[in-house]
Amino acid sequence: MDDALKAVIMQRIEKTMENLRKNNMEAYYVENRAGVADKVRELLHKGDLVGNGGSQTLKETGVMALLQSGDYDYLDRDRPGMTPEEKDDLFRRTFFCDAYLTSSNAITENGELYNVDGHSNRIAAMIFGPKSVIVVAGYNKIVRNLSEAAERVKRLAAPANCQRLHCETYCLHTGQCRSLEEPGSDFSAGCRSAGRVCCNFAIQAQQRQKGRIKVILVGEELGY
Repeated sequence: MDDALKAVIMQRIEKTMENLRKNNMEAYYVENRAGVADKVRELLHKGDLVGNGGSQTLKETGVMALLQSGDYDYLDRDRPGMTPEEKDDLFRRTFFCDAYLTSSNAITENGELYNVDGHSNRIAAMIFGPKSVIVVAGYNKIVRNLSEAAERVKRLAAPANCQRLHCETYCLHTGQCRSLEEPGSDFSAGCRSAGRVCCNFAIQAQQRQKGRIKVILVGEELGY
């Protein structure tokens, strides 16, 4: 990466980290994806009960491989042969985890996490339940404010996740949310399809439980 561009990106990262800490969240910086798994390992303890949300970022950074290493009591949401009932039970068990790992759809420079889900087990666990929540995100997830966060989901994160999950939605075929074509529509507006992935919206700002949420920002573009 060009040094001038890297300097600008680092300014945004540092501002975001400062405000995350003001909001009682821990914030860490890792230069590239190769160092992410080691940082996550520092924040876990052997034998911890751990779970995770669906995340391309965790796969790209080697965190999924770390969770599957045998050092942890891992609730594997992708275990082959699981019935819908077994998966639903696993999602409920994650509320009792020692640590829950995920990414974030967007992180504002004001130190807020913005996430949108369909099934919504991920945002539920991020808000309450697991003792520790570890968020891994590339610098491409940083936005100026909540308005940009909402637009990022509608233009990029939701369409990409619908492609990944094969959800039959409007954005699957058009590459953006239907609401963007409707002037004046609310941030929560969208299609009415059964496969819609933007059903519930969560903004995490000031945290009462200091340090429960730990955010690892990476100096690379990662995930959606």
